[in-house]
Amino acid sequence: MNNRWNFLIVVCAALAMQTAAAEYPDRPIRLISVGAPGGTPDILSRRIAVGLTEVFKKQIVVDNRAGGGGVIAADLTAKALPDGYTIFMTYHQHTVNASLVPKLPYRTVDDFTPITQVTAAGLVLVVHPSAPANNMREFIDWTKNFKGPLNFGSAGNGSGGHLAGELYQVMTGVKAQHIPYKSSGSALIDLSANNYQYNFTGMQTAQPFLRSGRLKAIAVTALRRAPGMPDVPTVDESGLPGFEFIGWYGLLGPAALPAPILNRLHTEIVRIVQQQEFRDRVSAEGSEVVTSTPEKFREFLKADVAKWAKVLTESGAKLD
Repeated sequence: MNNRWNFLIVVCAALAMQTAAAEYPDRPIRLISVGAPGGTPDILSRRIAVGLTEVFKKQIVVDNRAGGGGVIAADLTAKALPDGYTIFMTYHQHTVNASLVPKLPYRTVDDFTPITQVTAAGLVLVVHPSAPANNMREFIDWTKNFKGPLNFGSAGNGSGGHLAGELYQVMTGVKAQHIPYKSSGSALIDLSANNYQYNFTGMQTAQPFLRSGRLKAIAVTALRRAPGMPDVPTVDESGLPGFEFIGWYGLLGPAALPAPILNRLHTEIVRIVQQQEFRDRVSAEGSEVVTSTPEKFREFLKADVAKWAKVLTESGAKLD
C-alpha cells in the first residue's frame, strides 16, 4: 500500500512539474544583476531581458544588486524559490569568492543551477608611457628588478585585474602590492599619473587611455590576440608561456531548477546571445559570446573554483 501511495505521489509531482513548465512563464521574471546600472553585467542583463520579454511575452525585470563583490546578489538567488522566476547574471568573482570571502552564506556551485555562460574576455596589461618596458619580456625583467615598492592596481578585490595580477606573481615570483580602487576608470587615471606601476584591465576601459597616449599596452591575457587589438601580443606568446586570464559572465538560477524550465531558459538565452547583432555588440566591447550546456557550465564553475583557490593560496591574497 505504501509503495502505491509513493508511486502516486511521484506521478502527481511529475505531472505538476510538467504543467508548470508548460505554462512557464505566467508572470514577470526577476533577473538579478551583480553590477550597478551602466556596468557590463547590467548591459548584458538588459540585452538578454529584451530578448526574453519578446519571446516569453512577460516582463523580465532587471534587479541591480551591486556590492559585496557579488555576494549580495548571489545570496538572494540561492535563497529564491527554484521556480524559474529568479535568475542571476554573475561573473568570475563568483568562483573567486569561494576562496577570498570567509564564511559565504551559500555554496558556490551546489546552491545554484547553472544555465549558460554568456561571454568571455581577456584583459590588457597597461603601464605608464615612461615605464622602461615595451614588451612582456622587458616587463618581467623590469618588475623583477624594480627598485622601491612595486604596486599594481585594479578595480577592486576579486576583480579580473586583481586576479590576473596575483596569477602573474605566482607564475613569475614577482612581489607586488595590490591597490584596490573603486572602479577601473579611477585606477587607470591614477596609473596615467604614474602613481603606481601596472594594471591588468578591460580592453574597452583602456582604449581611451591608449589612444591618447596616456598609457601603453604590453600584452593581452587571453591565449589569442584580441580582434580590437591585433598588434598587441598575448602574455603567453611574448614572454610568459601558459599565462591566461579570461573574465566571464554567465547566468545561474537557484538550486534544483526543474529540468523543463531550465531547458526552456537555456534554449532561449542561447538563441538570443548567438544572434549576430548581440555578438557584434559584445565584440565591439572587447568580449566574445561563449555559451555552454548547463552541465558544461557546472564543470567550468567547479574548475574555476579550484583554479583560483590554488592561485590565491599560493599568492597569499586576502581582502584588503
